[in-house]
Amino acid sequence: MNITIHYAFLPHTDADTALAFYRDTLGFEARNDVGYDGMRWLTVGPPGQPGTSIVLHPPAADPGITDAERQTILELIAKGSYGAITLATDDLDGLFDRLQASDADVVQEPTEQPYGVRDCAFRDPTGNLIRINELR
Repeated sequence: MNITIHYAFLPHTDADTALAFYRDTLGFEARNDVGYDGMRWLTVGPPGQPGTSIVLHPPAADPGITDAERQTILELIAKGSYGAITLATDDLDGLFDRLQASDADVVQEPTEQPYGVRDCAFRDPTGNLIRINELR
């Protein structure tokens, strides 16, 4: 038996901006764009890896969430304290340069960490924290 990660979910507050960032800046494929009741769910993923995707979803779309809970979620997203994901690349410096040129919100430049990885961090247009590890 094997197990893989098929989908990871991150919220977005602007579908068009999120799609442009993940597709045009990070180079992911746009795989699905589903609208319902004025909201959009976007599925993106790395080229050549059709079994691994990120679903960018409208935050707090669950009908069971109260208005107060929805407001709390939106406040956490605005602070950059809600969603996070770690990606990996064999060219950390090249990807960092591309992100920096796109005016991405850089949190940490490429750094050798004491726990054995070299990585950088930034926030996507919604505020989700994205760490990128260098593959060695």
